[in-house]
Amino acid sequence: MVIVSESSNGENKQEDYITDYIQSLERRVKELDVDKKNFEAKYLKLDRELAGLRAEFERIKSPPMIAATIMDVLDDGRAVVRSSAGPNFVVAVSQFIKPSDLKPSTRVALNQRTYSIMEILPSKKDPLVLGMEIEEVPDVSYDEIGGLQDQIRELRETVELPLLKPELFKKVGIDPPKGVMLYGASGTGKTLLARAVAHETKATFIRAIASELVQKYIGEGARMVREMFELAREKAPSIVFIDELDAVGARRLEMSTSGDREVYRTLMQLLAEIDGFDPMEDVRIIGATNRPDTLDPALLRPGRFDRLIFFPLPEEDARLAIFRIHTKSMNLEKKVELSTLVSLTQKATGADIKSICTEAGMFAIREGRDVVEHADFEKAVSKVMPTNKLMEVSEFTSKPEKMYGY
Repeated sequence: MVIVSESSNGENKQEDYITDYIQSLERRVKELDVDKKNFEAKYLKLDRELAGLRAEFERIKSPPMIAATIMDVLDDGRAVVRSSAGPNFVVAVSQFIKPSDLKPSTRVALNQRTYSIMEILPSKKDPLVLGMEIEEVPDVSYDEIGGLQDQIRELRETVELPLLKPELFKKVGIDPPKGVMLYGASGTGKTLLARAVAHETKATFIRAIASELVQKYIGEGARMVREMFELAREKAPSIVFIDELDAVGARRLEMSTSGDREVYRTLMQLLAEIDGFDPMEDVRIIGATNRPDTLDPALLRPGRFDRLIFFPLPEEDARLAIFRIHTKSMNLEKKVELSTLVSLTQKATGADIKSICTEAGMFAIREGRDVVEHADFEKAVSKVMPTNKLMEVSEFTSKPEKMYGY
């Protein structure tokens, strides 16, 4: 029998009470610490919202400014501007604006009361025009183009050389060509070569489809052409590539509809931009079409498109080079003879040959094979090059010299 004294029991109860009380205080401290952090987070959030509301309130309180365009910069630091309302003003310039930023045609914001220039505005351009600039470099190089050595050489002389080595033309004493026209049948490599130029040169590449320049309302197409070349001059050195140029460059006729006249206005603006009073400087133009016979003679005269480069249907050596390019990554059977395929693809374009290689691979996949056989290529040739296409006589099999009268 164990006898426990009353004093020892009291001491134990007191210790347990103190321990529970301390633990409850610790829990309370932790809860208060969590509440404090929550309140601090809410305070920071409300403080940011308050700062945003104050900034918005200040913007609302600030007086509106007038948009204007600089016409001329005076020697005393002032500028002549044309306001959005129409009148011209001689105005002062804020001390926070660099004098080097003040150039004719620059858009600025004027104080509504003093008409002083307060800030420089970004140039106003159509989103379609801004979307024409290609920021990512195309993954096509000259090594991936077969059978167009002469065309590559002429294009590099006309486009790349003036941009990369302009001093050569100054030493010789001649002006570099402004533009080059690529013409030939569809699928002969015109757009592909333009993409290769964008890959090889460090210039800004601006690509436009000519049909995008045809707009519904009067003057809209001409405005887009003007803004496209303004963008090219701002981004210089630059290359402007206009594909399917015959959409706006068709020959002008005496009898025309209202729609035709709007296309003619776009064409005239294009002619003025290429060979107008504003110098092209480091801007080169590449046009592409498969209907050169429909183009307006004013577009093809020297001084605008100085060099015409013809893209013929590939000959045997060229077709063999194209086959090698498109089959170099394919898993081919050893019995595949490219020379035999070349003889089966007369009057085929580079696009046709690429399609034949793709179809041959599809035939192999259809039969559950990972090796492409010669029979797959034969079936692909029969599918891509039907009899009526093989017998068709292309109008571009020989250089159409008679179209231009020389």
